[in-house]
Amino acid sequence: MRVQKISLLAVAVAAGLSLTACGGSDNNSGGGDSSSPSSAASDTSGAQGSGGSTGSTGSTGSGATGSTGQNGGQSSSAHGPTGSGRASGAGCTTAHLSFSTSGGMGEGELIVNMKNTGSANCTLHGFPGVDLKSKDGTVSASRSKLAAPTVTLQPGAETRFTLHYPPNNSGGSGETFTQLVVTPPNETHSTTLNAGVNVPVTDGSGPGITVDPVGTGK
Repeated sequence: MRVQKISLLAVAVAAGLSLTACGGSDNNSGGGDSSSPSSAASDTSGAQGSGGSTGSTGSTGSGATGSTGQNGGQSSSAHGPTGSGRASGAGCTTAHLSFSTSGGMGEGELIVNMKNTGSANCTLHGFPGVDLKSKDGTVSASRSKLAAPTVTLQPGAETRFTLHYPPNNSGGSGETFTQLVVTPPNETHSTTLNAGVNVPVTDGSGPGITVDPVGTGK
């Protein structure tokens, strides 16, 4: 899908963000591949993140509430059933991951959890692509400056990444993104999650939406 720029006044999240999209579909349980794959989310730290434009709707919460999915996290610092800085197994695919969201440590943070639903170890390294959709269009999250660890997930284990956004404390209605299209690192297939990310409408000079690499944060 060709990403469309939001038609409102410049939203804070639009500053410095390139609007990209990579097609794909999946479901929240990680059970199916996309029907229209495009370029993979890269594991390098300098490029803009991207997500898919289609996919079945998953069950997630808002930036302040938890989700119906798994809530734990696991990374190279050994959160969850397993964690390793050494790569072990093939790269994790969207089809063998389930996704859920939960509230972050502070205001303006949303955690996206990913669970290995496959039967073998798999690895993740890099930044996920995240596209946020509202009634007015789609915005792609830009990448933070954090270094990306290598995460090995045993079957049933989880890891996570954090989405940062400016919370709407303006008193106005702001702009609400109702869906997240998530593409794991080095994948071309995406999954779509429900969301409730509300940001203020500004002149674009405020902070934007950023995403951390997989396996960082708490």
